[in-house]
Amino acid sequence: MNQLRRAAVSIPSNMAEGCARKNTKEYIQFLYVSLGSTAELETHLIISSNLHYINEEEKQNLLKDLEEIIRMITGLIKTLSNR
Repeated sequence: MNQLRRAAVSIPSNMAEGCARKNTKEYIQFLYVSLGSTAELETHLIISSNLHYINEEEKQNLLKDLEEIIRMITGLIKTLSNR
């Protein structure tokens, strides 16, 4: 569960760090790191469910929320890339 928490915290932390950078290219790179953390978090959720730390309904709800986060980050990357 500790790794799950660290992956979850890493998503907004990398977004904030990237936003503080001087140029858009660096910001986008940190957004990609955030996307990597979403993949890590997804994996941890699946493993947590398989080990019965969370139930199937909790896993599905969290994965649905995670999909929305991925869409938002991806949209931000596209917007920044088109500037």
